[in-house]
Order: sequence, then structure tokens, then C-alpha cells
Amino acid sequence: MKPNYYVAHPWHGLELGPKAPDELDVFIELTPQDTVKYEIDKASGFIRVDRPQKYSNRSPTLYGFIPRTFSGEASGKHCSDVVGRPDIVGDGDPIDICVLSVNPITHGNMILTVIPIGGLRMIDKGEADDKIVAVLKGDEVFGQIKDISEVPKALINKLHHYFLTYKLDPNSPSTGTVEITEVYDRAEAIKVIQFGIEDYIKKFVTV
Repeated sequence: MKPNYYVAHPWHGLELGPKAPDELDVFIELTPQDTVKYEIDKASGFIRVDRPQKYSNRSPTLYGFIPRTFSGEASGKHCSDVVGRPDIVGDGDPIDICVLSVNPITHGNMILTVIPIGGLRMIDKGEADDKIVAVLKGDEVFGQIKDISEVPKALINKLHHYFLTYKLDPNSPSTGTVEITEVYDRAEAIKVIQFGIEDYIKKFVTV
């Protein structure tokens, strides 16, 4: 076997997997144990420190993105059509994903195979910033879940609270610019992923 001396860029070099979008290989940046927010450096593919997590906020789940997706024109239009607002655009990032796992995974910078079950329709400063929710394939507790409606409400509430508050400063009079308009099911999550794949192809593949 010829050795590979180069590490694939997590966004552009990883494959979605043969069963996408029903089953995906995703890249994890952040875990519930992290007190610092990490994110992919788009240029290099390395993990970069974005900022310390504000105050007591920590991600309730594993958090990362779906390779070879992009929140662009189609993603923004779909969000606009659903919420009835014509001014929403894609946020220019890969589609984010939250992964449920009963067993603790204590560091990011890894690939997981997951099954999408739903998502949160989030809009940040007028940009579509969907948070797909998935379960770790084969997980003893969450692996049997087929749709987000089966997830304990308390966990969805934690996700909801985290994304609405993780950028807020309690000493600031600002109420924030993030809104979550709905929690949607697996079928809608698959649509959002497909639009993200479509946008990626248009942005990075089509000449």
C-alpha cells in the first residue's frame, strides 16, 4: 500500500459516505467537555480556537459539520420560502451538525458516521444557519431513534437554549440576533442537507 503523506481537508477532502444523505460521515470540532469553542480553519483545514465558551455555556452534544456541504443560495432560498421572509441568505459555511451519543467522546478532530433525525432552523443576522441533529450510528441508546420527535424534550430544550445564548453577553443590553424558528423532522433535515450539497457543488465543483 502506498503511504499517504497528506491529511485530507475535513471540509473538501472527506467523503459524505455511500448512503448520504440518509447516513453521513461528519467531522466533529467540539465536544460537551470543551470550555473553548473550536472550529475548522477554512483555509488550512486545521482546528482553530475560535473563542472561549462564554460563561457557563457548553455544547450539549458533539458538534461539527457535514463535509462537502455549503450554505449558499439554495439553502438561503429554502429557508426564506419556509419562514416567509425574502431576505434570508446562506451563511457561507458548511452545514452544522449536532450528534447524540450516550458514550462520552472527549475530543474533536474526528470523523463519525451518523444518521440525521431532524434539525433546528436557526437564523443568525439574517443568514440561514441550520443545525442538523443526528444520532451516532450504532449508539446503544440514541441509535434506535428515527426522528427528532423521539428525543427527550429536555435535550432539545438544551440545544435550543445553547444556540440562542452562546454568543450573548449578560452585561450587554443587546438581546442578540439569533432566532430559532422551528424544530423540524428527519424529512426536512434531509432536504436541508441536499440543498447544502447542491450549494457546495455549485460553489466548489461546477466550473
